[in-house]
Amino acid sequence: MTMTQMLITIAVVVLGTVITRSISFIIFPANRETPPFIAYLGKVLPAAVMGMLVIYCYKSIDFASSTHGIPELLAGLVVAGLQFWKKNMFISICAGTALYMVLVRVM
Repeated sequence: MTMTQMLITIAVVVLGTVITRSISFIIFPANRETPPFIAYLGKVLPAAVMGMLVIYCYKSIDFASSTHGIPELLAGLVVAGLQFWKKNMFISICAGTALYMVLVRVM
């Protein structure tokens, strides 16, 4: 890529980012009430996304392997338990990830 092509690419990416970030403020200004459907999506989408991520993470567990999916399942239980107990997503995810990394190395 030439320097001109790189600058054009960066400019297009910046423009696309600014447009996608600001379009929500144009469509839903602060002085207007949020439509009920958008408020509904704000309530249900976080749980749906988390459920989809859980399915994505567990879809490739091979129960016939030497570990039988134990590191994945234990780390998931730790994440869920810490989330219900502490209600702190940062602690839950960090602890589950650390436990998973240790179990993968040890088992």
